Amino acid sequence: MSLTLRPYQSGAIQGIYNYFHDDTGNPLVVIPTAGGKSLVMATFVEGVLKAFPDQRILIVTHVRELIEQNYTELKKLWPQAPAGIYSAGLKQRDIGARILFAGIQSIHKRVYDVQQCDLVLIDEAHLIPRSSNTMYRRFLADLSRLNPQMKVIGLTATPYRLDSGLLHEGEDAIFTDIAYEVSVRELIDQGYLSPLLSKRMATQIDLTGVGTRGGEFSAKDLEAAVDKDSITQAAVDEIFSYAKDRKSWLIFCAGVDHAYHVRDAIRARGVTCETIVGDTPGAQRETIINDFKAGKIQCLTNANVLTTGFNAPGVDLLAMLRPTKSAGLYVQIVGRGCRLAPGKTDCLVLDFAGNIARHGPIDAVKPKRPKGGEDGVAPTKSCPDCFSIVHASVRTCPDCGHVFPPPELKLDAKASNLDVLTSGKSEWVPVTRVSYARHDKPGKPPSLRVDYWSGLTHHSEWICIEHQGYPRQKAASWWANRAQGLPLPRRVDEAIACATKLRCPSEIAVRPSGRYTEVVGARFS
Repeated sequence: MSLTLRPYQSGAIQGIYNYFHDDTGNPLVVIPTAGGKSLVMATFVEGVLKAFPDQRILIVTHVRELIEQNYTELKKLWPQAPAGIYSAGLKQRDIGARILFAGIQSIHKRVYDVQQCDLVLIDEAHLIPRSSNTMYRRFLADLSRLNPQMKVIGLTATPYRLDSGLLHEGEDAIFTDIAYEVSVRELIDQGYLSPLLSKRMATQIDLTGVGTRGGEFSAKDLEAAVDKDSITQAAVDEIFSYAKDRKSWLIFCAGVDHAYHVRDAIRARGVTCETIVGDTPGAQRETIINDFKAGKIQCLTNANVLTTGFNAPGVDLLAMLRPTKSAGLYVQIVGRGCRLAPGKTDCLVLDFAGNIARHGPIDAVKPKRPKGGEDGVAPTKSCPDCFSIVHASVRTCPDCGHVFPPPELKLDAKASNLDVLTSGKSEWVPVTRVSYARHDKPGKPPSLRVDYWSGLTHHSEWICIEHQGYPRQKAASWWANRAQGLPLPRRVDEAIACATKLRCPSEIAVRPSGRYTEVVGARFS
């Protein structure tokens, strides 16, 4: 069966190949929630096996629904795929399958039954703890001893952890680089994800006295602070005031009791509502979710269970009554409202928990770095246009003129009136021609300047092919979307020489950025 890949999905696959053409580490692929990681994995796996039939591929995750979803996507794309499942929860143990979809809880002690493994894909890679004494880390270490040439590819919407920062930084990191990344904003602007709206909330949650454990709010303290009838009734009143035309509501609560109390308050106002928590029996959970997706249940409350592997495209109202210090959890929660569905124009995000104020818009989250960084290093930042590294206090980039926004105000983490997406909505403009040139800056590697012309007006971006680290990774993603199989050059002049082979966008998305415009997306006809 032929499934048409979106441009960014093709770019992700090409980004993996480009990465292994140049490097030998374990890369990450970053695609937002609802961006179709399953199809990317399926297409990549099919390509690898058809080119190299002797390879053994393992796709590992921790959620039963994701195991089934990823397996189904591959079989839909490639019905003859030599694939199987190893999962106690799914009651299947096809340990010998050449392509094996597995739950880490079931397979982590079966390394010597798996034997040869050439490639491991880890879905929801942000859930791998940094510590070496975990199921994931021990399992991967044992597989590597059997095959030192084994490669690991991580897929995630959030390439960072609460306790250890970015997944590809630090001495104990499994992953080495980001091979490809596409942002939530890009996919919304390109029409692949649902727009998100947010509203000012009057109900506030007082977190005074709530302790912290392992970098996150103490679960017991948090539920005690949030699960108060006065807060619940006021929040539910506000939800109803905004929910007039909303058909499918998903509410994230601070604990099990809280989830049931919110459910009862919703029901008391005449709306069908059910609750899912960790102890909800599997059959009952499946029935509730199916009824919710079918519209038989209008509202679903939950506590800590519907943040990964939950796919209900119709959700058009999402309420956060669960404060979190985890940027990744916040992004995963909001991501539940990003899927497209017939009749759905957008998703309304009601943030009673102060998570937007705490972490920023989901397309501009800045995860905290773990403590213990180098002392005495001056604070710096990267220019989003030309990727020059400048001091944190600089307001205008000396290399390209980008004007940095003023420092963010520190806000109390209470009910938020901030936007869940960054302001400055992009505008699509037609592209009549594209030109490429070498851009030199004293003391820095050259970059590829790309000018997109729309009549007599042009918009520019800088592709940092000869840089290192994140700028090079961004260049790899850009190249993969346009190069149609060409490996990423090491030199700008090489890129210019083959520029005629690059796909030219028919439209680009631009938005104001100081005195200039920023190119934030591209469409190819």
